[in-house]
Amino acid sequence: HASLSLAENSNGKNLFSQRCAMCHGADLKATGPLANKSTPPTPNLTTPAFKKRLDDYPGVIVSSIILRPNGDLIPRTLRENGVKLAPHTWTIQDLRDLNEYMSGAITKAR
Repeated sequence: HASLSLAENSNGKNLFSQRCAMCHGADLKATGPLANKSTPPTPNLTTPAFKKRLDDYPGVIVSSIILRPNGDLIPRTLRENGVKLAPHTWTIQDLRDLNEYMSGAITKAR
């Protein structure tokens, strides 16, 4: 359904601000304090190319990045910079909410 409750949307926002913004920035433009600490550097998520990927493959991009079994770029970057994140068991709903939040935030960023 098209109408998301506020609670669902705030879940996506909270996940993003707690677990993504330190690199991607609150504006999704790779302005977080750790943005340039990773190799490769954190991508700007508001580019048309990324927006298209989010729209074409909703949830897949987010889950493949977060749950990617090969490559520990995200945990390694956090670890090397002394950022401690509580473990999080991602649910399908979390990934959907995060995707929804990012899509909405990107649209607003234009």
